This record gives sequence, C-alpha cells and structure tokens, in this order.
Amino acid sequence: MKKFFTTLSNIWKIEDLRVRITNTFFFLLIYRIGSFVVLPGVDPNSLNNTKGKEGLMGLLNMFAGGSFSRESIFALGVMPYISASIVVQLLGIAVPYFQKLQKEGESGRNKLNQWTRYLTIAITALQAVGYVHSQVEYKLIAEPYFTVLSVCVLTAGTLFVMWLGEKITDKGIGNGISLIIMVGIIAQLPFAISQEFTSRFTGTGGLFTFVIEIAALIAVVMFTILIVQGTRKIAVQYAKRIVGNKQYGGVRQYIPLKVNAAGVMPIIFAQALMFIPATISSFFPAIGSNGILIALSSYTTWEHNLVFALLIIVFTYFYTAITVNPKQMSDDMKKNGGFIPGIKPGDATTHYIDDIISKITLPGSIFLAIIATFPAIATVLGVNNTFARFFGGTSLIILVGVVLDTLQQIESHLLMRHYDGLMKTGRIKGRTAIPTAAGSTPSAI
Repeated sequence: MKKFFTTLSNIWKIEDLRVRITNTFFFLLIYRIGSFVVLPGVDPNSLNNTKGKEGLMGLLNMFAGGSFSRESIFALGVMPYISASIVVQLLGIAVPYFQKLQKEGESGRNKLNQWTRYLTIAITALQAVGYVHSQVEYKLIAEPYFTVLSVCVLTAGTLFVMWLGEKITDKGIGNGISLIIMVGIIAQLPFAISQEFTSRFTGTGGLFTFVIEIAALIAVVMFTILIVQGTRKIAVQYAKRIVGNKQYGGVRQYIPLKVNAAGVMPIIFAQALMFIPATISSFFPAIGSNGILIALSSYTTWEHNLVFALLIIVFTYFYTAITVNPKQMSDDMKKNGGFIPGIKPGDATTHYIDDIISKITLPGSIFLAIIATFPAIATVLGVNNTFARFFGGTSLIILVGVVLDTLQQIESHLLMRHYDGLMKTGRIKGRTAIPTAAGSTPSAI
C-alpha cells in the first residue's frame, strides 16, 4: 500500500504527466456536463426515465452515458464516428485511392481523418432524424422546425464529442474516444448495482444471490484481464559484436505478441454494426416489423448473438491484420542483427511470425465472441437487464481494455523517468521485451 501511494506521488511530480491527467479529467467533465443538457424544444419534465434503456437502445444509452434516454445534445454519442471509421477502414481494403492514402504516412492519415469526419456528419444526420422521430415525444416547437433544429444540434453534439476525444488523445492520457465510451459505461454502474440490490431484496434471491452475482462478476473481470494481458513470446537472438573492449548483443530478447492484439476495437466495431437493424426499424416501421429485424434488434435472441459473435471474430482478424505487420517486424530484426533460433531470416521469419499470430488470434477472437454473449445468458438466468450488461460482453471488455491501456501509458511515462510503474507484468530480470504495435490502439478511435 505504501508503494502504491509512493507511485501516485511520483505521478504528480512529473509535470507533463500531471498536466495530461488533469486535461483528461477536465475534458471528460465537460462531456459529462453536456450529457445532461436537454435538446432545445424538449420539455425536461416530460422525460421518461425508463425509455430507451432496453435492448440495443439500452446498449446505445450506456455507451452515450445515459444521454440517449435523457434526450441530450450528446444523445448519439460517438457511435456515428465509430461507424464512419469502420467504413473508411473497409474502403482502405477495397478502394485503391484509400489504399494509397494509407501508405502516405502522416499526410495520408490526415486525409483519411478528414474523410472520416465528413462521413460522421452524414451518418449522424441520418441517425438524428430517426432518433427525433422514434425517441422524442413531447416537443415544444412545431414541426418541421423542431426536426431541423434537433438534427443540427445532435450533429454538432457528436462532432463536439469527437473533438473532445481527439483532444484527450493529443493533450491527455489514453485513447480519447475509448475513454469517453468508458466514462459513459461507468456512469451507469452505480445505478445498475443499486437496482439489482433492490430487486433481489424486494423480489427473489435475497442477499445470498446478490453476493453470488458480485463474486461471479469479479471472477469474469479477472479472467478478462488475464486474456487481455496474455501474450505469446517469441525468442529473438542477437549476434555478438565487439567494439573496443565492450561486447554488444549476444543476448536473448523477446517479441511479445498479444493474444488479443486488436484490443476493444472489434467489440466496438461489431456493436456499431448491430445498431443498423434498429436504425432501419426507426426509419421504416413497415420493414421494422420483419421477424429477422426484430430478432437482430434484441440482444437476448440467438440470432443477434450469433451475428454479433461472427462480426467480432471477423473484426478481430481484420484489426489484427492492420495493426501487426510481420514483414516489418522481420525486417527490423534483420537490420539489427537479430534472428529467431531455428528460423532463417527474411521471408521464413515473416511466415513464422504470421503463422503464430494466426494461431493466437483464433482463440482470442473466440474468447471475445463468447464473453460478448454473457449479458444475454445472465439475463436469461434472471439477472436484472441493466446489471447484466456489466456481467460481460461489450461493457466489461471495453472497461478492462481501456483501463489497462491507460495504465500502460502512465506506466511508460513513469519508466521513462526511472520511476517504479503501476504495473509489474511483462518484465523479466535480465531479459528485455521488444515493444511492437501488437498492443497499441490507433489514435483515430
């Protein structure tokens, strides 16, 4: 405990880290305050506290920090931006122009970010129309003026949240968009626990069942951390070099490849696509009565969970492929005189690393898919719908992934200044791990 408080003191001593953490809290505070600002023309006293908290609408409300049900100016959150990012990255696979931009370095990334912003505006405007007509009931302004005003405000709100996320990434600590989603989820946790506690004492189960649920939640969290932090180490030997009276190289190092190299992105991407059936239903009520759309819009149905699991597996492979580059890792080793024992340098090393990545990505993606279905299972077993979302699935993986990623960034700041970090995992006495992009998260999301 004493060492923990010493580490916190060290964090505060580093001016750059202190400023970044302060900026992060300040930007997140602005976001939370804005989530309580109701749309112009909506009567705050007429809001239904239970509306928009069930099914996929409940998940969207959770990601938006409760703004969705409060009919706030931030009601759509960052999900339109996530959807736009998915589209742009998919275009980078299929369209030559976007493939060229991906290879142009910083200038190409800036152009891709601009395309993402433009697409975000279009997606937000479309979703805003559906939101106004399906979720907002009591309007103080006559149509069509209310719809036009609300669409403009909701679009501006999403762009402002996107800007806050980018500022957190640049001026704060951690990934801005991921932190905004995490804060929105955490904001719902006290209410969910209180609701479950009350329902157990006023309904069935009692204290014993509630304690069992909390213990199961802790076990799932610990297992999730274990998988998220799990790595497959590849031994790398470096040739000896003698310069003067000193010897360089000749030591064995390791390349840590994460089992879950894609982080939380596959979950976020898959969840964004799963909002499409509900969006279609809000725009076209006649089509929305279709049985398939109804099944896909309910997160407790087997159809929804099957499609959701398959999307997670696909996006895990996709995001790992664009995040981890075996060819570059092989070339870097060769330039520095390193080699994998028993494997020839060059193409053989590239194929060896790629084969290992493929093997560890499969169980990692399956794990993400399985844990994503836990909330549906918990709901079927009688856990309160709101609390069940924290029992696994999207919420838990995002919370664990974002918290660990943020702690690792703080850890790197401490280690660069020769302070003891918050986390001790991954360091082996006398052996050095070679950092790779396998565990990094692009700042675009």
